[in-house]
Amino acid sequence: MSDRARLPTIGPVLWYRDPMAAIAWLEKALGFETGMVVEDGKGGVVHSELRLHDGYIMVVGPPSGRAVSPIAFGGRATQSVHVQISEGLDALCERARAAGAVIEREPADQPYGDRVFTCRDLEDHPWSFGQTVQALSLAQMAQATGHNIKGGAS
Repeated sequence: MSDRARLPTIGPVLWYRDPMAAIAWLEKALGFETGMVVEDGKGGVVHSELRLHDGYIMVVGPPSGRAVSPIAFGGRATQSVHVQISEGLDALCERARAAGAVIEREPADQPYGDRVFTCRDLEDHPWSFGQTVQALSLAQMAQATGHNIKGGAS
């Protein structure tokens, strides 16, 4: 069985003006490992798969048609990629900062039990990273945050 047969159910696609530079940066800054890159023969990427722990993303570009990179719109975006990790959040933040990520929210403990930081990558894609530091029930989260929190059916 190939690694591709075990891809997670959901894998976001991120468009970059310079996808090869983005792939190299994502490896260096955030620890992604590239499993596949399909080049278009003109410096672009028509498909790629980058893994991080048990998740993956696809990096493609340059953008065409209705696809854009947030850098084309001053960093405005309609999505953000969230990565939940089990350890090393502060070290990851420093690694990303050293590679040129713009840290928008420094690592901080949240009332719902996670430690979180957010950043922007080299083309202004927004990223958030979380690490659970205190496991809380939904009722405890609601009490700590002051929000009504409901759970789905199990």
